[in-house]
Amino acid sequence: MPTRDERVEEFEVVIPSDTAAGQPVQDRIVQHLEALKYDDRDVFGVRLAIEEALVNAIKHGNRMDPNKTVRVFCRVNHQKIRIEVEDQGEGFVPSDVPDPTADENLERPCGRGIMLMRAFMTLIEYNAAGNRVVLEKHRSTETAG
Repeated sequence: MPTRDERVEEFEVVIPSDTAAGQPVQDRIVQHLEALKYDDRDVFGVRLAIEEALVNAIKHGNRMDPNKTVRVFCRVNHQKIRIEVEDQGEGFVPSDVPDPTADENLERPCGRGIMLMRAFMTLIEYNAAGNRVVLEKHRSTETAG
């Protein structure tokens, strides 16, 4: 029988390019984190980051095309969670996204989701094509579980 440190939950789903389809995926990920007794701040940050990643994939990557899908892979254990969100869009260059905190961009909505993901996650990286993001969150505190 695996110990809590060895217990791994892993799943992969493919959802349509519809933001409503992302909610059950978020809920499932949060349930895994709560079952492993992740801190509330970690759960909040992961929920926000996955929501941003899904919305970006659906709206910006797939451009809401109902013929395209988004693949979500999740692996969570007692130490960390890894989430991959991949769309079927052309991708983008993350460094080309304007800094949302720069004075000239304060009134523009672009880049805020990426900024939030970076703020809440331990790691955020994109594949070369720019159509897959990897999000990792390492557990911030050890709690009894």
